[in-house]
Amino acid sequence: MTESLILRTATRLLLSLMLLFSIFILLRGHNEPGGGFIGGLIAASAFALHSIAFGPAAARQLMVIDPKALAAAGVLCAVAAGLPAALFGDAFMRAQWLHWGEGEATFHVGTPLLFDIGVFLVVIGAVLTIVLALEEEDV
Repeated sequence: MTESLILRTATRLLLSLMLLFSIFILLRGHNEPGGGFIGGLIAASAFALHSIAFGPAAARQLMVIDPKALAAAGVLCAVAAGLPAALFGDAFMRAQWLHWGEGEATFHVGTPLLFDIGVFLVVIGAVLTIVLALEEEDV
C-alpha cells in the first residue's frame, strides 16, 4: 500500500474506466482485434492498480469473488462453449449461433463469445492470484 494521495485519487477515477474499457475490448474481440485475453489483462490491471494504491485486502474486498474461483468459473465457461456443438452432432468447439430479430434489428450471439468470456475470467483470476499473492508476501 502506498501513501500517495495522487495515486489514490487517480486510482478511484481509473478503476471504473479501465473496467469499462476491458468489457468493450472483450465484446469487440470476435470481429476485430481484442477479445477475452486482452480484456482480462486490462481488468486485472485495474484491480492490481487498486491493490497497489489501497493494499491487497482492499482489492480482495472490492473483487467480492476469490480470484481462484473466478479462474475456475472461467474454465467452466470456456468448456461450456464447446458443448452446444457436441449436442448438435458437430465437432467440439465448433461455433454455434443464435439469431434474434429480423432484418437490420437482428442480434447475433454465439459460442465464441461464451468462450471469450471464459478466457476473460481465467486471465483475471490467474493474474490477480499471482499479483495479490506477491503483494501479501512478507518481505
